[in-house]
Amino acid sequence: MLTAVHTLIYSTDPPETRRFLKEVLRWPCVTEGESDDPQEWLIFRTGPSEMGVHPTAGPQGGTWATEGTHQITLMCDDLTATMEELGARGARFDGEPTDMGFGLGVDLVLPGAGTLLLYEPRHPVAFDL
Repeated sequence: MLTAVHTLIYSTDPPETRRFLKEVLRWPCVTEGESDDPQEWLIFRTGPSEMGVHPTAGPQGGTWATEGTHQITLMCDDLTATMEELGARGARFDGEPTDMGFGLGVDLVLPGAGTLLLYEPRHPVAFDL
């Protein structure tokens, strides 16, 4: 029986990425090591989740992504308030919030690992089913 979805982030600086997830996002974690220090192999509880399947091409043509592309996004109920709270803990954002049609979103800088889309959805959500 399936029990969960386990996502992976590949980082050029795993300890800094883990520190961000632990201290800035404040995600609880377990460790495969001796402590929950970011130098250890931490595994984070990410909370409720949902998964969508998108086409690789848009309805008017053009490529949205290539086959085998997967994306991690973070959802929130109030983008402005979430940005303020995370910013006070040291988070940085790439650009300003943008109306993306499906919601209001901004790129959250993940140290050593690029960005994650942080968005306030306008679509029905499945994480609370």
